[in-house]
Amino acid sequence: MRPRWKRVFWIAPLAIVGMVLFVFIGGEIVLRLWNWLLPPLFGWRLIGFWQALGILVLCRILFGGHGFRGGPRRDWGWRRRWAERWEKMTPEEREKMRERWRNRCGPFEPPEPKATA
Repeated sequence: MRPRWKRVFWIAPLAIVGMVLFVFIGGEIVLRLWNWLLPPLFGWRLIGFWQALGILVLCRILFGGHGFRGGPRRDWGWRRRWAERWEKMTPEEREKMRERWRNRCGPFEPPEPKATA
């Protein structure tokens, strides 16, 4: 056996065990927090482990993405591209863009450009 295959032979099962342990710990954390906070505060029922795991998965789907996208740190550069586009616009083009945003989203004022030292 080559050394690389020896590493894969040991790392793959450890990774699977690590993922199962991670899911179990996440479910337990949700279970304990739910059962500690929500019944006394709101009178909601206690939940079991599988319900806690379902809540964890649901929150991941709704709020956490699927692991493909970055969080707030990685936005694929759309902010930078819009800032560059905004800087290249004439005052008339900027006003037209503001008007389009107001029509779609309500009042909007873009942030002031940062001063460079």
